[in-house]
Amino acid sequence: MIYFSTSKSSTPVSIKRATLEGLAPDGGLYVPSQIPTFSPGELSLLEGARFSDIALAIAKKFIGGEISPIVLQDLVTACYDFPTPIVSLDESTFVEELFHGPTLAFKDYGARFLGRLTGQFAAEDHRLITVLVATSGDTGSAVASGFHGIPNTRVVILYPSGKVSRLQEQQLTTAGGNVHALEVRGDFDDCQRLVKEAFVDPELRKRHTLTSANSINIARLIPQSFYYAWATLELKRAHGLENPVFSVPSGNYGNLTAGVLAKRMGFPIGHFIAASNANDSVTRYLEEGRYEPRPTKRTLSTAMDVGNPSNFARLRHFYGESREAMAADITGISVTDEETIETIRKARERFGYLMDPHTAVGCRALEKYRESTRSSSPGVVLSTAHPAKFLEAITGALQEEVEVPERLSCLLSLQKEATLINPDFQELSLFLNGLDN
Repeated sequence: MIYFSTSKSSTPVSIKRATLEGLAPDGGLYVPSQIPTFSPGELSLLEGARFSDIALAIAKKFIGGEISPIVLQDLVTACYDFPTPIVSLDESTFVEELFHGPTLAFKDYGARFLGRLTGQFAAEDHRLITVLVATSGDTGSAVASGFHGIPNTRVVILYPSGKVSRLQEQQLTTAGGNVHALEVRGDFDDCQRLVKEAFVDPELRKRHTLTSANSINIARLIPQSFYYAWATLELKRAHGLENPVFSVPSGNYGNLTAGVLAKRMGFPIGHFIAASNANDSVTRYLEEGRYEPRPTKRTLSTAMDVGNPSNFARLRHFYGESREAMAADITGISVTDEETIETIRKARERFGYLMDPHTAVGCRALEKYRESTRSSSPGVVLSTAHPAKFLEAITGALQEEVEVPERLSCLLSLQKEATLINPDFQELSLFLNGLDN
């Protein structure tokens, strides 16, 4: 398996180089030369399998012979030592809870895999990898956890000042060790722009071996396909349901892109809903055919506050630059903050289920899709974060206390360690070069 850039002017590379580079030298995103597929026979053998077995089967397809099968099996088993429950709200609506990992967010699935894979490749080459990551919240904390203590790596996390929840900020600024936090005076798009500028700057690339832990890194995107595959097989095993509609809370669109990978691999997925908040550039593209990013708007679902999502380039590539082809698989639906709060309340009242704002966006988008299409297909809402990570929004919607898991509450007493910078590339460059002193 080889990987090439969506910008098409870089030399094709192996998964090892794609992982360690993160972003292609021409500024494009790496994509596989072809998406591997599972035959009906292979899929039937996976029915009833453990999550880690399904993950390993997919990882083998993408990584091939770059890592020995035993090492890869150990890597995958170590990554996914937590459950992935699929909770039934009613006979046709399910929530796939992706927040049972160490940082209580879906980003653990990709960050833990990427951290171990990067460490493995870096150790083989005896070099120090500097991992740059922009975050609107959960990515940073998952990367801080996933890479903490991994030999031959150091991590620099850029996050927008005042635009992540307190618990998220504590998670990504208290790891210490090989993890460094930069608090940027700006929004997520500023953070993402700085990271991209670093990757194409010849002086920085000459001085540092840079890679990314955002979903622009193909090795963080691939493992996010694992939970789509798991859900399709588990729904069939436990409920006899097939071809579900996945409602995906969408910000940088890596989560949705991973779902497209799973569908192209052959896992039985009926349709996707790209559930956005007020930052609806992809929703408008799917409806109108014009991609016109706008400045980021702040919402209750902060991790989705992305005005110009990076993975849109991959989506366009996979659909041959055709809006019509993309729209046949994906429906974009925008949800307001008012609808988000209403959905949190309704889920609590009707089902006794507590959901965070991002999950609520996905749930409301599924309702809107069913209302407009009269679809009777089973629906799976991806629940991307534990509600305790968004206490302000939950208490505002429900006026009730939310129990904070100990692994989060213990962080509140730790001292925040972050360097405040302007959204200026020279300031980022100075910080990175200072790490070597």
